[in-house]
Amino acid sequence: MKVFGIAGRSGMGKTTLLERLVPALTARGLVLSLVKHSHKAIEIDQPGKDSYRLREAGCSEVLLLGHGRWALMHELRGADEPPLAYLLSRLQRCDLVLVEGFKDGDFPKLEVWRAELGLTTLWPAWPGIRAIASDGPPPSAEVTGLDLADTTAIADFVLAHAAAI
Repeated sequence: MKVFGIAGRSGMGKTTLLERLVPALTARGLVLSLVKHSHKAIEIDQPGKDSYRLREAGCSEVLLLGHGRWALMHELRGADEPPLAYLLSRLQRCDLVLVEGFKDGDFPKLEVWRAELGLTTLWPAWPGIRAIASDGPPPSAEVTGLDLADTTAIADFVLAHAAAI
């Protein structure tokens, strides 16, 4: 498996880019997975459902299997968030894992940045940022700039810089 990150502040267009990038990469015959880190409390289960009730009753993990998909929910119950390496070990083997978040992780990343939003870049403070995809020129000549609209060039860059794990 290889890993590559998509980074950027909230509202910069990371998900929009991923919505274009995933089909561009799968069209090349790759099997992709995604790990997204959120700073918000997430809830993928519904109150009142059996799985929710049993998780609330104290199960550490609940695995749901239904027609067309399955999901494994793991409760941290106050424990520290696991490191990215642990989460990656839980995934099925694939060609490429795209990672959103994990700012401290020293793996290759592309930052999505839009100057008109008036926010500073994460580069150079975040480790691993190899380039910035923007709808304008990069903020510095010291970092590679990619056109945010050029999905093919971004896909090529991701594949050229993804790290084996």
